[in-house]
Amino acid sequence: MAKKAETVEEKLRALYDLQLIDSRIDEIQNMRGELPLEVEDLKDEVAGLTTRLEKLTHDVQSIDEQIKAKKNDIESHKIAIKKYNDQQKDVRNNREFNSLTKEIEYQNLEIELSEKHIKEFKSNIEHKKHVIEQTSEKLDSKKTHLKHKESELKGILAETEREEKALLEKSEEYSSIIDDRLLTAYTRIREGVKNRLAVVSIERGASAGSFFTIPPQVQVEIAARKKIMTDEHSGRILVDAALAQEEREKIDAIIENLK
Repeated sequence: MAKKAETVEEKLRALYDLQLIDSRIDEIQNMRGELPLEVEDLKDEVAGLTTRLEKLTHDVQSIDEQIKAKKNDIESHKIAIKKYNDQQKDVRNNREFNSLTKEIEYQNLEIELSEKHIKEFKSNIEHKKHVIEQTSEKLDSKKTHLKHKESELKGILAETEREEKALLEKSEEYSSIIDDRLLTAYTRIREGVKNRLAVVSIERGASAGSFFTIPPQVQVEIAARKKIMTDEHSGRILVDAALAQEEREKIDAIIENLK
């Protein structure tokens, strides 16, 4: 563990080192971008489509069973009709004959109704099979896309996971040597700007954060490293170019060893 930064220069170096490390972490995380969320969304879509496909397949099987039941009903009605036809040959009066005729008519109506239901069931099955085909194609496409995205994410993680873990540890290490007040300011500034740069150097007489020119007298004070100074336009903490170059070389070497 490095010793606590005590002088202003030590604080400035620690802050700039922390910024360089955190910027590299940001860079790694930006490489992943929305990829982890894309993978999770695709997994949810695949799960949803799989469930839908299972339900559709179950529905088709259920309708098939209903068709079989209706066909069995038709056979039962046909057997009944044959029985009533045979009974009509032995009737003793018109009342019995008419009663049997009504039974035969009823059985025929039941056959017609069952055939109508079978036709509707078959039409429903054809529709569901069409939906199953579309859903299967969509599911295959999503699975292929998911596999590609998972491979892409796995590749990025394989390249950067070890480095990111080590950098996060380094970030904690450098944070621990900065006093709480400065660290709070650093975090607040980082969270308030798009590029997350809280500590920037003077480049060609201007702040690398806002690109506004820094007055020469202020540049001299920053180079003296006697007090913490901020850019009046962006609020970022400023360091001189020489210090920034020294710390960049140091941190670049550390990062290179982490890869």
